[in-house]
Amino acid sequence: MEKTAMHTLVNMYDWHTKLFKNSMDSITEEDAQNRLNTKANHIAWIIGSLTYGRYALSKFFNLDIKPQHLELFEDFQGIQDNVNYPPLSAFKTDWDNISPALRDALVNASPEQLNGPDPFEMPGENLTFLDTITACMDRESYCIGQVGLWRRLLGYEAMKYE
Repeated sequence: MEKTAMHTLVNMYDWHTKLFKNSMDSITEEDAQNRLNTKANHIAWIIGSLTYGRYALSKFFNLDIKPQHLELFEDFQGIQDNVNYPPLSAFKTDWDNISPALRDALVNASPEQLNGPDPFEMPGENLTFLDTITACMDRESYCIGQVGLWRRLLGYEAMKYE
């Protein structure tokens, strides 16, 4: 079987689906909200934003599934000071809710869909939907890596890949 760009992206999607959960392993709710006296995004916001990203992408496959706490992340809004973000378990539930449906949509995407326009209309670019999906997978890698760094900064073991 010839590997396609979409095949590679679905493999990455599956990898991220697993690493998302691994990245949060053993993190306490208190630590999930800890910004270490910086303006950096804490784990709870990163995880929530990462989850929202899958829901945002799913909308362009006509999936009508809404996450909890949409108001905190809608339109990819940034972290809000003095807000106690939901527990990581809420984001895990949302992740488990969207991931299989979005995976099916990715696997079944037609060439016409993939070659269609960027639904997010990213400024300064002339992207296809496939390009947008690639950017979304790249963002997932970046966010999971941020949580991995936070794990070490907060004194946790490194994220497991198994």
